[in-house]
Amino acid sequence: MINSNITFRHIEKKDNKEIADLIRTVFREFKINRPGTVYFDPTTDDLYTLFQKHGSIYWIAVEDGKIIGGCGIYATPGLPEGCSELVKLYLSSAHRGKGIGRHLLEKSIESAKKSGYSQLYLESLPELDKAIGLYEKAGFKFISGPLGNSGHFGCNIWMLLNLHNIR
Repeated sequence: MINSNITFRHIEKKDNKEIADLIRTVFREFKINRPGTVYFDPTTDDLYTLFQKHGSIYWIAVEDGKIIGGCGIYATPGLPEGCSELVKLYLSSAHRGKGIGRHLLEKSIESAKKSGYSQLYLESLPELDKAIGLYEKAGFKFISGPLGNSGHFGCNIWMLLNLHNIR
């Protein structure tokens, strides 16, 4: 059960530095802070502006005024018609294994469905095996190569979810 002190809301401009710091902390923790990932992506420092793009939504998890995680959907250029990208699902180490990541994922999937998407695509890395397990439980299936133009050439796991199969 999720702690009642945790709230979920859309990203705000004031969140930019705190969420960027959290994302980069997770990358250093898993030793995946390398070129071709969001670690070096300049848009990581201004996620609020990035997610103002039509068809894009970013959820923030907050506990006692501190950002503890985030996840969203993004209208990545080059994706097939009706497909959005699930992006930037990251949680602080102290908040993993408590259902918060699953809740952020569910909010993002629901946002994709409400936005009219029929598929969700994601890119990941083998080091993030717990997250990959979460994606599999949600119905994501592995695919053989990347879709769209995310610019994250450092990722080597690609997955796709058919939203018509989600209740």
